[in-house]
Amino acid sequence: MPPHFPRPEEFAHPAEAAALDTGMTPGQESMYCRRCRRGLNIRFNDLGLIVGYLHAAEQRGQQSDHRPEPAPITDIPDPIIECDFCSRPEAAWIYQCANQVTDARRITGQVVSVNDYRSRNHAARVRRTDTEHAITQAWGERWTACQGCADLIEARDMYGLILRVTDAMPAKLTRGKHLMRTRGELHDSFSAVFDTLAAGRGQITPGHSLGIWPDTTEKTS
Repeated sequence: MPPHFPRPEEFAHPAEAAALDTGMTPGQESMYCRRCRRGLNIRFNDLGLIVGYLHAAEQRGQQSDHRPEPAPITDIPDPIIECDFCSRPEAAWIYQCANQVTDARRITGQVVSVNDYRSRNHAARVRRTDTEHAITQAWGERWTACQGCADLIEARDMYGLILRVTDAMPAKLTRGKHLMRTRGELHDSFSAVFDTLAAGRGQITPGHSLGIWPDTTEKTS
């Protein structure tokens, strides 16, 4: 599952975590693209219906040259499993936590002072911003991690993990004033992960894209 970076045009409410039954064997599958074999994000409308998919790279501010062709990861031959935290290739572990949901809204209108507009035009101060629901981003219960990020997770080193992730992000998300905002968003997301982290972790090996979990019989891809 890709890292959690809301697009600049969206107002995102803090991620909320749903309850997790840690007594159950991890079994929720991630969605991947048949064409590029990489992870996808799922987007829902306000009725809870799927309205689209987004490549992980696009969620991180990069571009894709094709539309998503979604399928469960177990239907993808040799999926390219990247770290959900720092996006580095060759994820080694899978962690399970509560599902996070981010409600994003789009701006529909802004109200400014007439006097401000006359005297300052485009510099007029916004008195009220009206928004409407855009999409709901469901992040899922599974987080893949490379060995470096996994070491920080095992040590519960939140700030070390945030530093590692921001170092790997595009400059447009970490340059100047954007760095503080990005760190804050990562802290919210990673706090929800750490607070609801289930015991144990799955090891990703060839032929086991869902991970080999201790004391469980896990499906293989």
